[in-house]
Amino acid sequence: MKQTLIRKMTLADRLDVADLIYSSTNHWYQTHGRQAIFSGGPSVTEAFFDVYEALDAGCGIVAVNATDSRLIGSCFYHPRETHVSLGIMNSHPNYAGAGVARALLNWIIDFARNEGKPLRLVSSAMNLDSFSLYTRAGFVPRYAYQDMLLPVPKDGLDITVAGLDRVRPAAMADVPAMAELEKRIWGISRQKDYRYFIDNQDGLWHMSVYQGDSGPIEGFCASCGHAGCNMVGPLVAATPAQAEALLATELDRHRGRTPVFLVPVDCSPLVRTAYSWGARNCETHFSQVLGAWQPPSGVAMPTFLPETS
Repeated sequence: MKQTLIRKMTLADRLDVADLIYSSTNHWYQTHGRQAIFSGGPSVTEAFFDVYEALDAGCGIVAVNATDSRLIGSCFYHPRETHVSLGIMNSHPNYAGAGVARALLNWIIDFARNEGKPLRLVSSAMNLDSFSLYTRAGFVPRYAYQDMLLPVPKDGLDITVAGLDRVRPAAMADVPAMAELEKRIWGISRQKDYRYFIDNQDGLWHMSVYQGDSGPIEGFCASCGHAGCNMVGPLVAATPAQAEALLATELDRHRGRTPVFLVPVDCSPLVRTAYSWGARNCETHFSQVLGAWQPPSGVAMPTFLPETS
């Protein structure tokens, strides 16, 4: 689309970006026979701007119509030690087929290449438009997840899980060990994210770690309690049993709510356990990577805010 300009996102774009995320995401799901993802108005999606701005100020771009400066697309990106993550991307439904998303993606691909790092994202397996956008650009679907919802009773989960006594709240002193663990298991490191979760200045986050028998940390899990993105993850663990203990701990913090979490489809023990707790499937997603990728040697569960894979 010749009339499209790409520029850096500014604080003045906050409300327009939230409105675009809210309306365009709901529009896609509703026009494909699904329920709206967000409810309560665009104020619930302001969290995307706020979280990314707090983590990486200025790491967002928007597409605008050159003739009237109307905002018609947005995307966040997330530079880290080992990679760049592509956050939530949206384009206005009125500009479907005009190349808005492709222009945003090309900008971030160029950024990642200039950084000399792989570009990673999590994309819906149901949205063939976005799937095609990424694979046409050279991304490779590397890993599949089943999105699971679990209504947590108001009085907590009535389950028995081995290893719960090994789970404790994360502390800032744990960050180097968490980074080493994720680098070993998943090939990536994102220490700024861990510190942000633990610091929890906006009151939305919690993070737990799994303390191994011999002392080292063998897993960690964060969760977000925001109304627009109530999720458990990211989670990294050496074994499915450790992942179960971490997942149960963070789920139980969301009593009376229905968090979503992404379980690797090939992690059968964790999938079976989640079903036994009452979880149900709601969607499937792919981890897609442009560039180098390391197969996981343990359990790795991504999240949507901030988006990493």
